[in-house]
Amino acid sequence: MTITITKRLTFCAGHRVLGHESKCAHMHGHNYAAEITATGNLDTVGRVIDFSEIKRIVGGWIDRYWDHGFLIHMNDHDVEAALLSVPGSKLFVMPDNPTAENMASFLLGICDKLLKDSGIRIKRVRIHETETCYADAENV
Repeated sequence: MTITITKRLTFCAGHRVLGHESKCAHMHGHNYAAEITATGNLDTVGRVIDFSEIKRIVGGWIDRYWDHGFLIHMNDHDVEAALLSVPGSKLFVMPDNPTAENMASFLLGICDKLLKDSGIRIKRVRIHETETCYADAENV
């Protein structure tokens, strides 16, 4: 039997999809949700991991780097210059376009690093870009 737990974390962020053929080519924002699904052996209390630990560890990373910030592709120099011209702007440069798919994949890698020594395994990261659209990245 495998037991998994999922913690939903919400954040607000702006982005632009460089090279997009439609309206996502423009700077805009979303109320995102990240679902972090973990598995592992139950502890003496009967938990994979306390939900508050995922909130503290992964939610802390999201708060620090993504929440109320702007995510851009590393080659999106126009938006980078525009944002850097505004004092106090929060900017996170990604190696790929900040699509839900790439954000899920990137955050999965971050989760794997942050929770490496916890004894749990991150099974999936799901990024909800809207109420009806999400992307999954999974460890196999």
